Amino acid sequence: MVERRATGVRMLEERQIQGETVGGKRRSRGRSVTVNRLESPLGWLLSRGHLTVRQFDAGERLRSDWEKSQLSARVTMAWDAAPVARGRGGSGGVADLSDMAIDAKRRFMEACDMAGPGLKDILWRIVCAGEGMREAETALGWPVRAGKLVLTLALNRVADYYRIR
Repeated sequence: MVERRATGVRMLEERQIQGETVGGKRRSRGRSVTVNRLESPLGWLLSRGHLTVRQFDAGERLRSDWEKSQLSARVTMAWDAAPVARGRGGSGGVADLSDMAIDAKRRFMEACDMAGPGLKDILWRIVCAGEGMREAETALGWPVRAGKLVLTLALNRVADYYRIR
């Protein structure tokens, strides 16, 4: 259950973090964290009336699937054990992804495909990479203020994919 409370210019939300599961058995209990929903570019657009709650929720759901799918680049050293070679001169193969990560990646890819080829770029830049609208428009070579319109179209399609009312 999500608890929302607005305090001044902040919109705080309690989010549950799932515990680690191995082999279908939960190894650690989940916990919750408090986040300010208006700190992201989507939150900024929502707070100024440029997005509807439906569009914001679609963007947050897409971002959540992107994070769960582990598609983002690592920013620290990976201390996992090196894969064991299974043959002569070969590597150990592809790293195991959890079922949750695989499902999240599938949902993320399907939602982006639903948005359409010309709309994926703005979705990824604003929602996943956390770029501001001006930076995204400049990087894509778009005119000023074109990004908001295109982003709202893309978020509407993503909301349809996630069946958000």
